[in-house]
Amino acid sequence: MIRTSSIMQETSSKYRADGKRIGLVPTMGALHEGHVSLIRRARQENDAVVVSIFVNPRQFGAGEDFDNYPRDYAADWAVLLKEEVDVLFMPGIPEMYPGGFCTTVSVTEITDRLCGKFRPTHFTGVTTVVAKLFNIVRPRRAYFGQKDYQQCVVISRMVCDLNMDVQVVSCPTVREKDGLAMSSRNVYLTPEERADAALIYKAMKDVEVALKTATLHLSKASRRLKELLQAISSVSEVQYASVYDPESLVELLEATTGTNGRGTVLIAVAVKIGTTRLIDNLLLKL
Repeated sequence: MIRTSSIMQETSSKYRADGKRIGLVPTMGALHEGHVSLIRRARQENDAVVVSIFVNPRQFGAGEDFDNYPRDYAADWAVLLKEEVDVLFMPGIPEMYPGGFCTTVSVTEITDRLCGKFRPTHFTGVTTVVAKLFNIVRPRRAYFGQKDYQQCVVISRMVCDLNMDVQVVSCPTVREKDGLAMSSRNVYLTPEERADAALIYKAMKDVEVALKTATLHLSKASRRLKELLQAISSVSEVQYASVYDPESLVELLEATTGTNGRGTVLIAVAVKIGTTRLIDNLLLKL
């Protein structure tokens, strides 16, 4: 385990001097099978795998769950040992944000949509810490889960715009047997809420099938999806639920709008089950 940026940079420099490609899996800990899938993909495509664990305070807004975010470092350590991860980079807050820290990295426009509407400071916190991790670890590839689809789009935009020498790899969402997307926040759910949470995926799949079979027009997809989600007894709020362009994240009303001729659309939702905010998405080719 490495705790300081300077030692992590030295370690990465040695890997690179030996011609080894580094794969980075950035996490906030509370590791689950979704994280394991990213680690295994990184192992397949690189010579060394670095996993970072850092609960980043700058991507949590006022009143969000930074203090209560799940932390089980002993369990995380066991997972990383089992997966034979080469390096665990686990800096503390003073290491990442020392006194006098006053720099941020921001991506505009696409961060104002979807989750950005409800978490206005979130993505600046994400892009700032990820940019730092890229500079510290200097990976050839970095791995992120598609469940956080907007995050993947935002980080890819940052990498492209700033000419960063790293490939962003988006990996499929890993789900429980009943379809619920794996998330560290699922531990917040009561048994009743956990059962209801599986209906989020079912609602998206129902709309997916209706769009594929042309029994539902794209312009009516949002209304149908929201109705299905609001009918779930534990859902206390539907923040967004519709069909979007997978690149610009603009809501779509017609299949040809903004999809660059490829016909692929994004079904994305953010809901609160009780007090727990959950997001999920599906990519659909019409």
